[in-house]
Amino acid sequence: MSFRTHLESVVNQVDGALACSVMGFDGISVDTFQKDEGADLDLNGAWVEYANLLTQLRNAAETLKTGTVSEVSVNSEKVLTVMRLVSPEYFLVLAMHADGNFGKGRYVLRVTAPKVRAEL
Repeated sequence: MSFRTHLESVVNQVDGALACSVMGFDGISVDTFQKDEGADLDLNGAWVEYANLLTQLRNAAETLKTGTVSEVSVNSEKVLTVMRLVSPEYFLVLAMHADGNFGKGRYVLRVTAPKVRAEL
């Protein structure tokens, strides 16, 4: 399977999902699937910033010896964002409407991450 197939599957399984991407911690997207209804949002710009945030959180967890960060969410007024680590270099990010199915989004990312890791 290709990355695009996995990403499209995530978006189609989650109510309210707008887009899903495989991102590197350098802020570069490997591949993205985005519905047309999310086209007015600058998700790629947000995800670059979230990659920086995720890097800082990983460093903080390492410094504090709390264990490896596996998932982070950012819940804003219009968009819920869930990020799930796939490997030390890559993560999955899912954007949903604020009223999207957050729990299902987390679940689908958790089961999709190993599939994407196998593709890397």
